[in-house]
Amino acid sequence: MSVQRKYRPNVAMIIVSEYYPEKKEIFIAQRNDFLDIWQFPQGGIDNGEEVEEALFREMEEEIGTRNAEIIAEYPEWISYDFPKKILEKMKPYKGQTQRYFLLRLKKGAKINLKTKHPEFSGYKFVKVEDVLNLTAHFKKKVYEHVIEYFKTEGFL
Repeated sequence: MSVQRKYRPNVAMIIVSEYYPEKKEIFIAQRNDFLDIWQFPQGGIDNGEEVEEALFREMEEEIGTRNAEIIAEYPEWISYDFPKKILEKMKPYKGQTQRYFLLRLKKGAKINLKTKHPEFSGYKFVKVEDVLNLTAHFKKKVYEHVIEYFKTEGFL
């Protein structure tokens, strides 16, 4: 008998700078546990926690600020499966189901990756069309889908 694995509820954020909408560059961060893997900040939703509450908690835990405003939200949950090399580490989950938000940093927001439990070693703002060339292969379809949605809606 096998144990059925489920998807971990998660929030994910596409963050643009305080110069948005004049400058449409997206924040990506380099993971400190996998070389050359860049991603959007994201994290789990705790039991009993509201999605937006988790969003700002995770933002602060991962990039040291919650000084941002929500511009838009992807309208549904979107999921991906973990690759084999990550699957064992993430038991009992087989992947993540996420709510995506587009956020703009407020004027003067300071990013600090030296948080209590650092996940990232560096960050940069890149053009929308460059994001997919830098991100993890198993997240590309989700990233592509969500970015296309925000583009179609006129946000990116």
